[in-house]
Amino acid sequence: MKLVYICSPYAGDVENNIRFAKAACLYAAEHGCAPVAVHLLYPQILDDNVPAQREIGIQMGLRVLASCDELWICGSRISHGMSCEIIEAERIGIPVRSLSAEQIQGGCHMKQVSYDDIEREILPEETPSPGLKLQL
Repeated sequence: MKLVYICSPYAGDVENNIRFAKAACLYAAEHGCAPVAVHLLYPQILDDNVPAQREIGIQMGLRVLASCDELWICGSRISHGMSCEIIEAERIGIPVRSLSAEQIQGGCHMKQVSYDDIEREILPEETPSPGLKLQL
């Protein structure tokens, strides 16, 4: 069973983003994978509005990512945290796959597409904190 890292937005419309991340996890499970969505766990113990805690959360997420077989980009919006995860996955050679919201919410079969071929929107509400230092 593949361990897949669910990469989807958290900040902004948190309620809907949590709902979408849960749907992505269910989609992964229904396709025979074990999903990991750290953004469903870490906000329970860390405050995303505190720069030091946000940095800790990103670092812990990147550590978890290193143990995963694949990273799945879910949806068409890329947050700052997601971009860190995608860059790290590519750096350490973890395959990156992309799923549309329609695939996840409609239960369609996953297609492998190149990340570079998909138009993405960077979320402005997740610009890095001034004191944030990403250590890889």
